[in-house]
Amino acid sequence: MGDQEQFTEEELKLPSCKYEYLDHTADVQLHAWGNSLKEAFEQCGIAMFGYMTELHTVEIKQSSEIEATGHDLESLLFHFLDELLFLFSCEPFLICSKVTITDFNTEGEEMSLKCKCYGEEFTLGKHPQGTEVVDGI
Repeated sequence: MGDQEQFTEEELKLPSCKYEYLDHTADVQLHAWGNSLKEAFEQCGIAMFGYMTELHTVEIKQSSEIEATGHDLESLLFHFLDELLFLFSCEPFLICSKVTITDFNTEGEEMSLKCKCYGEEFTLGKHPQGTEVVDGI
């Protein structure tokens, strides 16, 4: 890996936990909330990563950006989580402890978002392995 990324104090500040896991017969349900729809989406992303490992073990060492689109809020959320999962599934496996939506458009027929993801490469031994998350399609 090249030079270490430099982050501002604000980028290194982790958000409050505004999510919980609900029992489900076959899967897990994420219940997330926030002061805005954008924050609730961010919390869903963090909740997914929190199900994969213990987030307090994840340092902010690198960042990546993703984009997602959808024709309604449900499909936008699905594609957002799918893009985060793809980010983790590619090498190096990026596990995130913070996601920040930088552009959030929920107006019109084509909804979209852009997101900056902060974390580090997933490493067994450092990051306890939680439940594997797979694409629901």
